[in-house]
Amino acid sequence: MNVQSVLKSKFQFEINSKVAPKAQAFVYVLGDVSEARRKADLKKIIEQHSFSQQTVQLLGLDKRVVNFIGQFGSVWILQNAAIKKSGHQGLLDETAYAWFRDQAGTLLGQLKNNSLENVVFNFIEVDESILRAVVIGLELANYNFVNTYNSVPAKNQKFYLSVSGKKKIKLDQKFIDKALLEAQSVQLARHLVNLPPNDINPASIEAIAKKELAFPKTVTVEVWDHKKLAAENMNLHLAVGKGSDTPPRMLRIKYRPKKKSSKKPIAFVGKGITFDTGGLDIKPSSGMRLMKKDMGGAAAVLGIAYWAAHSNYERPCDFYLALAENSVDANSMRPSDLYRSRAGYLVEIDNTDAEGRLVLADVMDVAAKQKGADEPEYLIDIATLTGAIKVALGADVAGLFTNDDALANQLQLAGQKTGEQNWRMPLVQRYFGSMTSNFADFKNSADGFGGAITAALFLEKFCAGKKWAHLDVYCWNDKVTGALSFAGGSGQPVQSMIEWLKSRA
Repeated sequence: MNVQSVLKSKFQFEINSKVAPKAQAFVYVLGDVSEARRKADLKKIIEQHSFSQQTVQLLGLDKRVVNFIGQFGSVWILQNAAIKKSGHQGLLDETAYAWFRDQAGTLLGQLKNNSLENVVFNFIEVDESILRAVVIGLELANYNFVNTYNSVPAKNQKFYLSVSGKKKIKLDQKFIDKALLEAQSVQLARHLVNLPPNDINPASIEAIAKKELAFPKTVTVEVWDHKKLAAENMNLHLAVGKGSDTPPRMLRIKYRPKKKSSKKPIAFVGKGITFDTGGLDIKPSSGMRLMKKDMGGAAAVLGIAYWAAHSNYERPCDFYLALAENSVDANSMRPSDLYRSRAGYLVEIDNTDAEGRLVLADVMDVAAKQKGADEPEYLIDIATLTGAIKVALGADVAGLFTNDDALANQLQLAGQKTGEQNWRMPLVQRYFGSMTSNFADFKNSADGFGGAITAALFLEKFCAGKKWAHLDVYCWNDKVTGALSFAGGSGQPVQSMIEWLKSRA
């Protein structure tokens, strides 16, 4: 499966080097400067590199990205610009970070296509955010599932980095390593989603978490197998996995930093349906094609855990993976079955294809009801839960449901900063009535409109009053865009959750 290979950069970075031997390409990144200064810098770069017959035409271009082949090789100039306002309190505005990350990713593809290996990067008046964005964008764009899966050796690419200007930035290997760690945490989530369901199941995810991620001693990995789930009355979770040869399980990745923190833990819960047939309410064949990605929430939570542990994050965190395979056989749960949840609710199965909320419900109850020093302040669940949210918001914007206004604002801002937007959706309480059951406390799904809302309302029953947020995500990139130069798993919402965690340290 080659999980470890996506956690190692294939790049070599030479820091504070203005001249590269046998340089084949030059990249200039222009940061926050006045319009007059930007034009002066642009003119200076073009005149330094261009042939005389190119100069006038290049100086007349009105583009944020200028690319040409000059006297000494290929040249790219990436220029910062004012953010185009879109309204919505700025929450959908593109940030400089997101733009430079995606431009760097696009640039790497062009460098590879032209077999350009020795590249000089000159950062002029940039802040740390832009510098970090370029490193992360390059690393994200370097991922290729086919090559990784087939163990194709990657060529080492050498980048020579230098920073100039009045802004004081400490560019060193530690800075590079921090940026690469963020990117590799996203890569981990992408790769797990891309792996085929004959490789990925609850047992193999357990093995990856315990053996391949080199967690430090600040992490313990606790596994609740199907026997432990039964002892804990996690009957919803068990019901989902009844039709599979691989029993369900819950993983708790407990992170406690070396330096003791006075703050309560943050708990993440990820939906980990390693393949979803829909159960007896089986999906049509077209609806089953991408169902290996139904563990995208768990993959994201594992990526976030990897970042927290290896970055020595300052605050305690717990990461729960709700793992099962929703298969079809004589043991599969049936519509109209009744199961009592760990929280005590009696739930009627209305639709076996509304299984993600079932595994999340029992695991959320475990996370929310931890006691003492393990009691969480926040409970965040991440799940590829409904097609309804994609209809409403498209593939790129996650649906955000929460019972806390301050938390909503924090998560939306983190999404905007990282170019990984989420949008707050309403928890319309009266819609819960559509899940009324004559035989149980409630059903697991409802007919009609508002499917993403009713799913979130179901989950809210299991947050035990904690500050809770539910992210309904797609976790998939249908086509190559920006830094995601390989279509498939997108790593959503790892970047935005890392950004949010930084603000909560």
